[in-house]
Amino acid sequence: MGHATDTTGGRDGDWHGRHVLILGLGDTGVSCIRYLASKGARLSAADTRAAPPGLAAAREAVPGLEADLGPFRAQSLEGVDAIAASPGVALGEPILREAAARAIEIVGDIEIFGREVARQAPGATVIGVTGTNGKSTVTALAGAMARAAGRRTVVAGNIGRPVLEALLEAETQGHPECYVIELSSYQLETTASLSLASGTMLNLTQDHLDRYGSMPNYAAAKARIFRHCGTRVLNRDDAWSRGMAGGDTVTFGLDEPRGERDWGLAQGQLVEGREPIASLDELPLPGLHNAANALAAHALCRCAGMPREPLARAIREFRGLPHRVERVAESGGVVFLDDSKGTNVGATVAALEGLGTPAVLIAGGDGKGQDFAPLVPAVKAKARAVVLIGRDAPILAHALAGAGVPVVRAETMDAAVEAAFALAVAGDAVLLSPACASLDMFANYAERGRVFAAAARALARRAEG
Repeated sequence: MGHATDTTGGRDGDWHGRHVLILGLGDTGVSCIRYLASKGARLSAADTRAAPPGLAAAREAVPGLEADLGPFRAQSLEGVDAIAASPGVALGEPILREAAARAIEIVGDIEIFGREVARQAPGATVIGVTGTNGKSTVTALAGAMARAAGRRTVVAGNIGRPVLEALLEAETQGHPECYVIELSSYQLETTASLSLASGTMLNLTQDHLDRYGSMPNYAAAKARIFRHCGTRVLNRDDAWSRGMAGGDTVTFGLDEPRGERDWGLAQGQLVEGREPIASLDELPLPGLHNAANALAAHALCRCAGMPREPLARAIREFRGLPHRVERVAESGGVVFLDDSKGTNVGATVAALEGLGTPAVLIAGGDGKGQDFAPLVPAVKAKARAVVLIGRDAPILAHALAGAGVPVVRAETMDAAVEAAFALAVAGDAVLLSPACASLDMFANYAERGRVFAAAARALARRAEG
């Protein structure tokens, strides 16, 4: 790859005239192209896929964009000043190792966002959320709380909307008073400059070990959220989170708070210190894990200077997000719950433990190298049966052999829904919470959830007919 496409309309900042190689042409890569083009960068791209999903959009943003498709090649680095790497491209990739050896700067979309917000809108409040499970719920709830507190707020990041797409809009329409950003470990690997008013690492359970190799490596990536953080909001019920204390730290947990700047539960109430926030009975989302999510979001907003009362109102009004223990159908007294976002063991354990009824669990997919043994106690306590799908179903079946419940296999989601309904009795839930990634069978977790919901609704219609 010998040349880059010049873009016009450059403004001040660090990017004008620099040759930036975009690695990965998914949503994040396209957002980097659009944003950096607006700053007058010279752009080229590379993607290991022969037909990356964002190629057409990238070339619409930058006509004539040169894109090197197929396995990454060192030739793509010729004349490059910086690399904007998509989250799916690990720092261990040979092309990034070679770039580092050549002293080529490597950034991600969050790093670009952090630098630009500090330069353009230094008065904006930025709140960051990471952790293995609960990130999206806490991010969305903190965003709802900030709006309830009267702050003009943008929610973006790993939750769905790329931060640079939000930033490009803010540059024309005015910056919000508050950004609430969901951050994955992948995004944090290339982030060094993001400055937060408050940030949290909610919890850490086995996930992405195919990328990190060990829990300490995974934890180190997550801990990067606190490099420039005003107040750390940590989960005192999680050892990995607790271990990240430093500077100004507050905690949340499901026991009584230890101090006035800690959050917890007391006499059936969510409390900040000794001050009640809301009753557990008022929470629209079921399960103690959602009480913990609400406490974390409340702490983040309070530590960012927001008043207490509007935040409590937002908790009572919050209805949750799709694919997170979402009720999608009912038939014969059996409720179908879509928790397709449960892509690791910890998420599935939390979903099972949060249910007030027995469940037939649908699980399986790409296990990402996880140890499935921690599922056994929750399955034994909460599941009537388990239906397994996907590539790593045999590994799950072996792990669950000692759970003492029936375990059956299904080749398709339709077949899994039929089998689960046949095993359920009135008053049960059929819970899709796979504990695995979806890419062995589906485009993403959202498609997996939609296919499950469609199969459940079709079954319900047939039963009614």
